Amino acid sequence: MSQKAWGGRFSEPTDAQVELFTESISFDSRLAAVDVEGSQAHARMLAHVGLITADECEQICTALTEILGEIRRGEMEYKSSLEDIHMHIESALIRRLGDVGRKLHTGRSRNDQVATDIRLYIRNTIDALDVQLKELQLAFVSRGERDIGVILPGYTHLQRAQPVNAVHYWLAYCEKFQRDRDRLADCRKRMNQCPLGAAALAGSTLPLDRQFTASALHFTSPAANSLDISSDRDYLAEFTSALALIAVHLSGWAEEWILWCTTEFGFLKLPDKYTTGSSIMPQKKNPDVLELIRGKSARVIAASQQLFVLMKGLPMAYNRDLQEDKLAAFTAYDTVNSCLLVAPSIVAHAVLNRERINARIEEGFLDATALMEYLIKQGVPMRTGHEIVGKLVAECEGRGCRLADLKLNELQQVAPAVKDDIYAVLGASKAANALVTYGSGGTECVKEQLAQWIVRLS
Repeated sequence: MSQKAWGGRFSEPTDAQVELFTESISFDSRLAAVDVEGSQAHARMLAHVGLITADECEQICTALTEILGEIRRGEMEYKSSLEDIHMHIESALIRRLGDVGRKLHTGRSRNDQVATDIRLYIRNTIDALDVQLKELQLAFVSRGERDIGVILPGYTHLQRAQPVNAVHYWLAYCEKFQRDRDRLADCRKRMNQCPLGAAALAGSTLPLDRQFTASALHFTSPAANSLDISSDRDYLAEFTSALALIAVHLSGWAEEWILWCTTEFGFLKLPDKYTTGSSIMPQKKNPDVLELIRGKSARVIAASQQLFVLMKGLPMAYNRDLQEDKLAAFTAYDTVNSCLLVAPSIVAHAVLNRERINARIEEGFLDATALMEYLIKQGVPMRTGHEIVGKLVAECEGRGCRLADLKLNELQQVAPAVKDDIYAVLGASKAANALVTYGSGGTECVKEQLAQWIVRLS
């Protein structure tokens, strides 16, 4: 019973199956470093307010550093009887220091201890994810110079719509991943309050200096309400929701490139090192890495939903249900992290099949909208211009030709407003280059956006 932090109240040992059922050391051991960081800050605060001596604080902090070293070297034996990483570290500390070690938990509950550890851990992961997302953005931007002249079809409903510069696609993903970075940064601001000193739920009668520990751990401030902080996991729901959106964006990119790698599209070639083969079909070269990125998004989305369901209907304040919060958060982070480790290299090394793209770029009447807008400039009402171009497209489909193949007099028979400068916007490349609005896919606009992204990410 002495192994249990709460054993004094109980007259018989915990059932072995209950110990296995309630343990969390199998997944919360990754919190060891932040647990030591939080405990050292707590010990220094206790010394600061006179609840332990300076020498006792030094002994505790030194021993905690040694214990963390043992954990990192794989020398600590984990036991389900000690429940979690927090009790493993505290038990090791008490074995070393005796009563001095027993003083560490003064003015602290595992409730505020765990809440602090998770916030420290998630804060670190947000910082790491921001770096990874920036690396992915840089990979897309790095393609700029080599792909700036390539015109691709833009799609709606997966049907060819209008032509855009290839780099416009790359910068579209930069925008998505920037929103992901912004969401994580926003989450970081909201979660950056220190739980230490809230104790179990009501605070403490001891003269704890909560601002001291908040500052020591680089939190913005102490959390204001001890009841709330004991039970709050909003930041984890927000964090995993942000990760779910990252996963959705990665999945959408993967899906697009999977399509582009098919024989039917043929826009993209993946290096062999990012593909796999078939056990029975010798010719196959499968984009399995991209497929797994697409597939793993389901795990992240599910983890986000898991947290919402976990939190639903819990009474104030702490409940043991919240032990399960870490499983969802860790799963979401590990999955997104694994995807972001491989994604930048795939982006950097994939090759656009320019010959195939150019051979088919005139299919689908990608210049139809440019022709309609040309008519608008000539004073033709938009709806009238829309109808005129629709008739011209139907005519070309019947004849098996392009809009640019129609002679001037043929165009003028249907659209009298057409002049001989019409051919400046007909054809996919010319139609793309005619795009001039801010944020559009025209080559000059894309060059401006690319230059801005280079500065932004430098």
